[in-house]
Amino acid sequence: MKLLIVEDNQKLAESLKEGFEHEGYAVDVLFDGETASRRILSGNCGCDLVILDVMLPGKDGIAVCRELRERNVTLPVLMLTAKDTTGDKVAGLDSGADDYLIKPFDFEELLARVRALLRRPREAVPVILSRGGIELDTARRTVTAGGREVPLTLREYGVLEYFLRHPDQIISREQILANIWDFSFDTLSNVVDVHVKNLRKKLGTVHGKSIQTIRGMGYRFAA
Repeated sequence: MKLLIVEDNQKLAESLKEGFEHEGYAVDVLFDGETASRRILSGNCGCDLVILDVMLPGKDGIAVCRELRERNVTLPVLMLTAKDTTGDKVAGLDSGADDYLIKPFDFEELLARVRALLRRPREAVPVILSRGGIELDTARRTVTAGGREVPLTLREYGVLEYFLRHPDQIISREQILANIWDFSFDTLSNVVDVHVKNLRKKLGTVHGKSIQTIRGMGYRFAA
C-alpha cells in the first residue's frame, strides 16, 4: 500500500514517512495543497490513501479534499489538524474526509486509523491473490509457491503483489518504482531489476518464470 502525506511541517512529515515505511508502506510527502491537488488529479499519484493536513500554505486541506470529491476522486482521506472544535470537525468531514485526527496524536492511533480506512472496500479486492501456483495472502502477508511458503522482504512482497494485481499487463520499471517505492525515487536506479531477480530466485525455477522481461518496456506477470 502507498500513502501520500500532505503536511507543511517538514519535521512531522518526515517523521511520519519514516514511521510508515518502517511498517512496510511506500510513502510520498508533499508540503502544500496546490501541489497535492495537481499530483492526485493528474492520475500519477499511485497512492491508496491521503493523509492531509488542514492548515496548508496556498490551498488548505478543506479546499483540497472538496476539490477531489467534486472531481469524483474516491481515495480515502484522513485529515490532520490542530483545530479541535465541533465546527472544525464537521467542516472537515463535510468536505469529504473519511476520518479526522487532532494534533498532537499518537502514531499508533494514526496507524490504526489508516489500517481501518484501507480495509474499507472501495471495490471488490480479493484477500487472496492466486495465479499460476503462486498464492499471496494480503491479510496474513504470506506467499506460497506450489504449496511452499516463500519468505520475502517487504519490497519483494510489494512487487509481487503489484504483479498479481495486474496480471498479463506490461508494467514499466517506472510504474513499479512509483507504486512500491515513492514518486521521487531515482528512475535510473536498477533497484527494480534487483528485486525482480531476487523474486524469481525465491519463487523457484518453475514459478519464477511467471515474471517475464519485456525488452525495452518492463515486465509482465503471465502464468
